[in-house]
Parts: sequence; C-alpha cells; structure tokens
Amino acid sequence: MIIPSLLKKFNNQKKNKLTNERSEINLDLWIKKTKKLFFLFICFQIISCSNEKVFFEEELIIENINIIDPIDGLYKNKTLVIKENKIIEIFNSNEIKISKKNKTYKGDDKFIIPGLWDSHVHFAFQVELAESMMNLFLYHGITSLRDTGGPFDFVNKFKENSIKNPKTKARLKIAGPLLDGEFNVYDGSDHTHPLLSIKNSDEEELKKNVELLIEKGVDFLKAYEMLSPDQFNTLTELAKKNGLKLTGHVPLSLNVEIASSLGLNSIEHFRNIELSMTNQADELLEERKSILYNKSGLKGSKLRSLLHGKQRMKSIYNLDSSRIEKVVDILAKNDTWQIPTLKLYKNFAFKSYKEKEYLSYLELLPKNIRENWYKNIRGLDSNEDKERMDFIKWQSSMVKYMHKKGVTFMAGTDAPIGFLVPGLSLHQEIEELCASGLSELEAIKTATINPAKYFNLEESLGRIKQGYIADLIILDKNPLENISYTKSIQAVIKDGYFMNRSYLDSLIR
Repeated sequence: MIIPSLLKKFNNQKKNKLTNERSEINLDLWIKKTKKLFFLFICFQIISCSNEKVFFEEELIIENINIIDPIDGLYKNKTLVIKENKIIEIFNSNEIKISKKNKTYKGDDKFIIPGLWDSHVHFAFQVELAESMMNLFLYHGITSLRDTGGPFDFVNKFKENSIKNPKTKARLKIAGPLLDGEFNVYDGSDHTHPLLSIKNSDEEELKKNVELLIEKGVDFLKAYEMLSPDQFNTLTELAKKNGLKLTGHVPLSLNVEIASSLGLNSIEHFRNIELSMTNQADELLEERKSILYNKSGLKGSKLRSLLHGKQRMKSIYNLDSSRIEKVVDILAKNDTWQIPTLKLYKNFAFKSYKEKEYLSYLELLPKNIRENWYKNIRGLDSNEDKERMDFIKWQSSMVKYMHKKGVTFMAGTDAPIGFLVPGLSLHQEIEELCASGLSELEAIKTATINPAKYFNLEESLGRIKQGYIADLIILDKNPLENISYTKSIQAVIKDGYFMNRSYLDSLIR
C-alpha cells in the first residue's frame, strides 16, 4: 500500500535526522571530553615525571597546606593554584613538584579556610568609625559583609568602593535603611538611635520607598518592628516580586509564625520570637496591638522600649514547650534563617567590655574612637544584668534546639554596636555558636557557605574548590580542634590578592 510505504519512508528520514543530530551532539561532547582528557594527561605527565618541576606562569601557589572546606571538612597536604581571582587547580602535594620560579607560599603545618562573612554590620551606626571598618574587617579575615541597615547613599558608597577595589576591600551586600512604620525607631534623634531607618505612614508610602530602594540597587530588604500587619504584607509581596530576600525583626504587631509564613526569610537577633513561645502569646499580642495605637504620642524608640520592657522577660519566664516546638517547626518548614548575634547580648549581660583583655582589643581602633569608647565604658556600671543573663541562656538554648530541628544559621555581630570591634567580633560570635551546640565545622559554615547560599553565590564563593573565587584565610592552627584558632591568621587572600601578616598589620597602623 502507498500510505504505509510513505509512512515507513518518513519514519526512516526522521530516524536518520535524529541519528545525525545525536551524532553531532555526541561528536561535540567527544571533542570536549577529549580536550579535557588531553589536558589532564599533559598535567599528569608533567606531575608524574620525577625529574620535572612544574612552573605556573603568573599564578600564586599555596604549597602543602591543610584545607578546611565547610562542606567536605579537612583535606591534608594539598597544593592550591590561584590564577587572577580563582582557584584553578588543587593537587595532592606529594603528586607535584613545584618549580622555584613559581610565586609560592609554603603552607607546611598551616590550615586554610574560606574568607569569612559578618552577616550583620552597620557602617552608619557610628559614622566616624565607618571609614576604618573595611581595614578592620580584612585585618581579621572578613572578606564579605552584609550591612543590615543605614541610609542608602551612605552605605552604598562603601559598596561601590568594594566593587571598584575587590582585592583590597571586603565584598559588601546592603539593605539600605530599615523599613519601619509610623513610629520609626532609628530616626536619628539621639546617639543610641542614629539615623538608620525610614518612616512609612501607610502601605502606599512604603511601596514607593521600597521601589526606590530596589531601583537604586539594594541587595536585600530589612523589615523593622513598628510595621503594621498590612505594611508587612505589602513588604513581603514586593520582596518576592523582585526576587529579594527579606530579613529583619518580627514586627511587634505580629506573631513570628505569621511573619515567617508571609515571607520573612531570616530573623536578626531572634528579635521578638520569644513573644510567641509563651503560654500567654495570644494575650500578649492583643496587648501589643492596643499599645501600638500610641495614644500618648511616644517616639518610636520609647514605644518599642515600653513594649520590650512589658513583654520580653515576661515571655522568657513563661515559656511553653509546645509553643516553642510549634514556632521552631514553622521556622524550619519555611526555611527562615537565624542570625542570633549572641556576643552582642553577652557583652551587655556580663559587661564583658569592662574586662582587661577586652579593653586591650580597643587598641585596634583609631585613636579618637578608642578614647571615646574608653570614656563611655568607664561611665557604665560593672554590675551583671541578671535578666539579660537569663535572656542569653534562652538564646543559647534556642541555637541548640533550632539547629537540631534543621534551622539554618548565619554568623553576624551588629558591630560596632555594643562596643564590638569590627572583624574581631565575628570570631567571637562563632565561638559563641560553638558554645551553644554547633560543631567547629558547623560554626565555620555559618560564616562561609551559608551566607554565600543566602545570596545565591554558593557555586562560586564560600568553599575551597576548583573554580571558586579565591577569598581565603591562612591559619597557624587548626580551628577544627579549637574554634578560637580562626584568629591565628597568617595571611588573607582577597579575590586572589595575597596579603601577608605584615601587610595586614599595616591596615590598622
């Protein structure tokens, strides 16, 4: 029959076409694989010849060092090849002989970790210190930062400077100003509440302000405590629409379960989640809503302090295990990350900043800032704050419990608030995370690969792998044995640029 024969002919043509297309694809893949295998074969030949020493032109070689990758853990005796700003090769050190012509750093008995992130800083909190903060961060191996609130134009100039100078400035992601409600807290009215936020009287004003920030190029958004439920809902929708993470404090007009479910991607300081963990959660919410009408016309900072004073410790002293489990399960389900800033609260609770060792850290600061901090610290009493100590115990227990439940953490400090020395405070924070139940490697994750994931950079940053950006720290001691050894810094590599101990010391002179 004619029709079956035509169908047969058509099917044969189609089959031949598909075969040809597959052949072209397979040929292309074969060529790519052959090139790769040829390259590896040449490398193997160079490396395996006992009399041959390898020369990498214009590359930096870190020879015979112990790698600590935040995912894979410890790899001993490795040699890294860095070209421009990337790690291009990682070898077993006993498989390669390096020519003396190479630019080589001898890593014998040393350890290398990814550059660290401080995921909660404020350049605008103390403007006279801001210009010195970048050097303090690099001095301490902090190669990436997340500024969580300040006037856009002020913080953006530091971001632009870091983009122009990627090898000598820490990477900086910014939120711009805190997005607050009618009674905004950080309105610049006093030194404890400098200008970090913008007031939003209603949803329409909030929408205009957020759209302007997005147009200017913020990297994420930050919600603050005096937002109304309608304003918060508008903010979450704008963040989702524009593909931006929304972090912040749980607004006092809401419970944490609602805030998380609406789209609060991360929470700073555990702020206000305790209000939902008590057996009086519903009654406390109604009380807050009534007070938030602010019939007395209080300033935002005073109104917030009034609510915290009434409800924070009342919640801590009336915790309910079933409510805690419910809240944490929702946070885990919604993948709402936490930045607890433990060291900040510990400083205030135990008055750590009055200790002799802590005061010695202030020598890292510029003279005028150092003298001002000394003066302010001397003016504070030395009495330990029992309520804050109880709050710290609760925070620490929450880190352990949330971590067990699968909640993700990032290390952040709030520097320079609370007399926290920029850079140093990040090392102190990951020590606190370890003390609260995370392993040393898990604590390192909170300041490396986790923040990279937060900004969708996990395929290029935060690990020690071939093809990743060379933001690295060389340590004298193994931080997997003692997390405090992250401070034993011998060198920092930023975007492939090597800074030895002498160079780092010059940053703070």
